[in-house]
Amino acid sequence: MEEWVGGLWHKYITRKASSNYEHAAVQFADVSHAIGMVFRALGGDAVKRVEAASGRDYIVRRSFLEKIAGENQQISLAWQDDESLRLPETLAVFPTTELNHDLYIWLAVLAAQHDGKFRHWAIDNQALVVKVLQRYPVLKARYQRLAQAFIASRGDHSKRPKAEQLMEQAIRQAILQPGSVTEFPTVNYAPQAVYLWLYPSAQVDPQVLPEYIDDEEDGESAELSKAKKSDSTRKKAERVDTGDDKEGMMIFRLESLFSWSEFSKLDRGTDDSDDDEEDNQRIAEDLDKITLSNQQSEKSARIKIDMDLPSASEDDLPLGEGIKIPEWHYKKQCLEADRCLLQPMLPKDAGPKKLPIKLQKTAKAIQAQFEQLRSVRYWLKGQQQGEELDLPAWLDFHVESKISPTEERGHYRSFRGNNRDISTLLLADLSMSTDAYLDDNSRVIDVVQDSMLLFAEALHSVQDSFAMYGFSSVRRSNVRFTLLKNFNEKYDDIIRGRVQSLRPGFYTRMGAAIRQATKVLVEQRSSQKLLLILTDGKPNDIDHYEGRFGIEDTHQAIKEANKLGIKPFCITIDQEAQSYLPYIFGSNGYTVILRPEQLPVRLPQLYHQLTSQ
Repeated sequence: MEEWVGGLWHKYITRKASSNYEHAAVQFADVSHAIGMVFRALGGDAVKRVEAASGRDYIVRRSFLEKIAGENQQISLAWQDDESLRLPETLAVFPTTELNHDLYIWLAVLAAQHDGKFRHWAIDNQALVVKVLQRYPVLKARYQRLAQAFIASRGDHSKRPKAEQLMEQAIRQAILQPGSVTEFPTVNYAPQAVYLWLYPSAQVDPQVLPEYIDDEEDGESAELSKAKKSDSTRKKAERVDTGDDKEGMMIFRLESLFSWSEFSKLDRGTDDSDDDEEDNQRIAEDLDKITLSNQQSEKSARIKIDMDLPSASEDDLPLGEGIKIPEWHYKKQCLEADRCLLQPMLPKDAGPKKLPIKLQKTAKAIQAQFEQLRSVRYWLKGQQQGEELDLPAWLDFHVESKISPTEERGHYRSFRGNNRDISTLLLADLSMSTDAYLDDNSRVIDVVQDSMLLFAEALHSVQDSFAMYGFSSVRRSNVRFTLLKNFNEKYDDIIRGRVQSLRPGFYTRMGAAIRQATKVLVEQRSSQKLLLILTDGKPNDIDHYEGRFGIEDTHQAIKEANKLGIKPFCITIDQEAQSYLPYIFGSNGYTVILRPEQLPVRLPQLYHQLTSQ
C-alpha cells in the first residue's frame, strides 16, 4: 500500500514540477540520421560521431516543487568535442513536435559551423547565430519561430534577484536580436537552459584516468578504449579514495548505505575472469554516475594487456629488424616520420599444403569465369597490314585525297589479344576479431583463409601478377606484417600452406600496413596497380589509435596511395562500416559483404569487376 501511494505521489509531483511538453517530445534516435546528414552536408566534420548526450550537472535556481521532485539537477544539453557531436536524448521544450524537431536541425546547423571552442559562451553563440543566418538566409524564418517559442517558454523571473533578472533580459534580447548584447551580468546560478545555443564540451576530469597508462605514449594515449555498448550516452565519472577493508570495526547505519545510482565499486584490475562481463555492461548502462576507486593494484590491468603477445617460441618468424613507418597526426595535421615499427613476419610451421578439397569445385568454377579475361580481344585500327580493311580510315583517306595530296596511311584492322598489365596486392586484416565464430563450424579467420585461397587460384589461372599479406598490431611499436606471397614468388603449395596456417592476431593499425603495401606496389612496373584491403572492422589499437586518430591516419594513407597511382578498394564484413568507410575510401572505394560466408566467392568476383572495366 505504501509503495502504491508513493508511486502515485511521485508521478503527481514530477508532473507538476516538470516544465516539459511530454506529448510533443522528439527522441534523438528518431531523427539521428537526418541530423547526421544535415551536420555533414553543411560542413561538419565527416568523421565525427553524432550521438545522444546524457544529463550533466547544471547548477540552476530551482523552484520549490522542483526541489521536492528532484527535477533539473541534471540537464541534457548540446555540445561537441574533437570526437563527437552530442545532442539531447529527448527534446520536449516546445509545445509542438514540429518545433522540437526543428530545434534538433537547428542545433546540427550551428554545430556544423562551430569549432567546439568558446571564449565567452553567450557572445560566441550570438556570433555563431549571426554567421549561420547570413550564410543560410532560408533559415531565418525557422529561427524566428524557434526564438519566439523560446521566449514564450521562459518562466517568470520577476521574483528573482536583480542580477538574475538582468541576466534573463540579456539572454532574451540575445535570442531575439543576435549580436546585440555584448555584456552579461555575473550571477550565482546558471541561467535557465538556453536550448537554442551550444554549450562547452563536457570534459572528463583528468583525475578519473587510470594511473597505469604508459607514460611513454603521447597525450592521446590517455584516451581509454571504450567497450562496444548498446547505450550511446556518456556517463559522468568521478574518483574516490577506496577504504581499507581489512582493518577496523564494521560500524554503519542502514540508512547510510549507498544506492546503486550513487556508488559502484568496480575493481576490474583484480578480476580472475570475465564471466560477468555482460552483467557489468548492463549495470554500467543503468548508472547515472560511475565512480572509480584510486586503487594501486589496478596496475595489473596493464600486465594483462601486454601478455596478449605470444611467447617467442609460439610466435611467427620475424624477418629482419623491422621497418620504420610514418603516421599521420590529425591534430597537428602532419605526417610524423618513423612513428611506427613494422615487423615483416612469416607464418610459423607453414609447410606445403594442397588446396582443401571443399574449395576445389568452387575454384574450378571461378577459374572458368576468369578465362573470359583472357578471351577478351580488341581491334587495332589504322594498321599498315591486318586481317580486315579499316573502312572508315579508307573513306577518310579517299575523300581527303580528292581535295589535296594526302600522305598514305594504314587502311587495315588487326585483331589482337587482351594485354592485362596489372599488379594486385591483397592485404588481409588478421586482428583478434577474426577469431569470432560465424556459426558452429567456422570462424571469420576461416572465411578469410578460404577467400585468399580462391582469390589466388583465380589470379594464378590468368597469370595476373599478385601478392598477399596479412597484418595486425599491438601498439605502434609492433605492427605485424605477415608475408604470404610476394610478387616474385610462384604460387604453389608453399603459398597455400602459409595461407592455411594463418591465426588471429591482435589489433588493426591499418594506416601503417597500407603504407607498406603501397611501397611494395610502387616498386612494380605494371601500368595498373590495385590494392585490395580485406577487413572485418574499423582501424583501432590499444593506444591513442582508437577512434578518430586511426580513421584519420588510414584516410591519409589512402590519399597517399591514390597520389602514387594506386587504386585502393576495401572489402569488409563489418555491418557498421557505413559510418566510417565512405570517409576513408570514398563512396565508390568499398563494398560491404552482408553475409560473411559469401566472401570466398565474392572476393574473386569483385576483382573480376574491378579489372575488366
